[in-house]
Amino acid sequence: MITFVGAVALLILGYIVYSKVVERIFGIDDHRETPAYTKNDGMDYMPMSWWKGSLIQLLNIAGLGPIFGAVLGALYGPVAFIWIVIGSIFAGAVHDYFSGMMSLRHNGEQYPSLVGRYLGRGAQGAINIISIVLMVLVAAAFTAGPAQLMAQVTPLSFLVSLLIIFAYFVIAAVLPVNKIIGKIYPIFGVILIVMAVSIGIGLFFMDHAVPNLTFSNLHPDNLPLWPLLMITVSCGAISGFHSTQSPIIARTMKKESEGRKVFYGAMIAEGVIALIWAAAGMTFFGGTGGLQETLAAGGPSGVVNEISSSLLGTVGGILAILGVIVLPITTGDTSLRSSRMMLADLFTKKENKGKASGKGKTLLLTGVVALPTFMLTQMDYTFLWRYVGFTNQLVATVMLWAGAMYLVKSKKFHWICSLPALFMTMTVATYLFLAPEGFELPYGVSMILGGVITIIVALWFGYQLWKERKKDSFTVEQVAS
Repeated sequence: MITFVGAVALLILGYIVYSKVVERIFGIDDHRETPAYTKNDGMDYMPMSWWKGSLIQLLNIAGLGPIFGAVLGALYGPVAFIWIVIGSIFAGAVHDYFSGMMSLRHNGEQYPSLVGRYLGRGAQGAINIISIVLMVLVAAAFTAGPAQLMAQVTPLSFLVSLLIIFAYFVIAAVLPVNKIIGKIYPIFGVILIVMAVSIGIGLFFMDHAVPNLTFSNLHPDNLPLWPLLMITVSCGAISGFHSTQSPIIARTMKKESEGRKVFYGAMIAEGVIALIWAAAGMTFFGGTGGLQETLAAGGPSGVVNEISSSLLGTVGGILAILGVIVLPITTGDTSLRSSRMMLADLFTKKENKGKASGKGKTLLLTGVVALPTFMLTQMDYTFLWRYVGFTNQLVATVMLWAGAMYLVKSKKFHWICSLPALFMTMTVATYLFLAPEGFELPYGVSMILGGVITIIVALWFGYQLWKERKKDSFTVEQVAS
């Protein structure tokens, strides 16, 4: 239990201290007019209070990630706490802050446009496809997950639950941001927080105490800790999906100083939620072996259902289950909204740049991504989640490199982005060679190949640094002459 309490305290301390460091390096300016005012269109751009933005951001980025991902990560034992704490403070929250604030600085630009601006058109073309694929995968996974839980706790069948959720997705994705998202989502955000706090308090009254830190890998199948833990516990530590959601709120912010609370703060809150569910998963069933048996019988939704009902009783269990159903649904619809906005950006760049999107165009673009999303919901959930995990962390890695290049070009301390970017590059590259959905090579070979790719990327970044310094030197010489 000491490890769990200490981990929560470290996350809070990380927000208090490191978020201010990140904000100072970025350099905020509250005199700069935000896109909420300069591009107010009554649809996606409009001013919103920071507390609403924070709750909506938390709800958008949370989904099933910090719950289902943390439960699956709990199979590795208390060592998962280390990744959640370090990942959230130094990688995930930094990633979220830069994705939101860079969007704010560039008129609410979407993630692919930011990548193109700082990493080049080639990277933008690839990341456009990868980002939209990620949105579709996330929306599919976050439809199937709650539909499964609804089918378990209500008389509705899985298909009926799926259709109800999907109908809501489409409606919420095409309405102005202040209609459903701005009015209802802050309430759902409160439900998320109450649910997590309730489970957290319940941890102190379980028959077994939350295990203290051990560096041993307790996974029943002895799966390698690295890089699998970093891919499994994604939303609870760092998630590229967040970079696709941050522009939604960046387009509603009134001033730049709100970014620390909205972007960095929401990620830390998600880290706390992940800690709570990881602790519950590895403790409630008497160890990782019991957790694995329950996962095999009912999946992550079965684990959440059993923990919630047992720890909190009927009323608390209903609240917790409601939260687990609501979270992914509200993330699923913003996934469709983000993919619709990305497609709109692509379309607008080719034709009629600067024009607002009409209702017909909005519905058409939503339908383009909604159809494959619905088809993917018919696939095995575990299969979907594995691909979400890899694609998610690839997107996060690219966003960190974009943030590093932003700092390089701004003549600022780039290491707050480039160091976590290097770590995530090694993680994603190794996973690609190791995982069944990748090349499925031996562990040692995967480590070597992952290291080679990381060195190549590091050399590329070093070359970019050299070019910027040479450019600065040339400019100084011109001025002198």
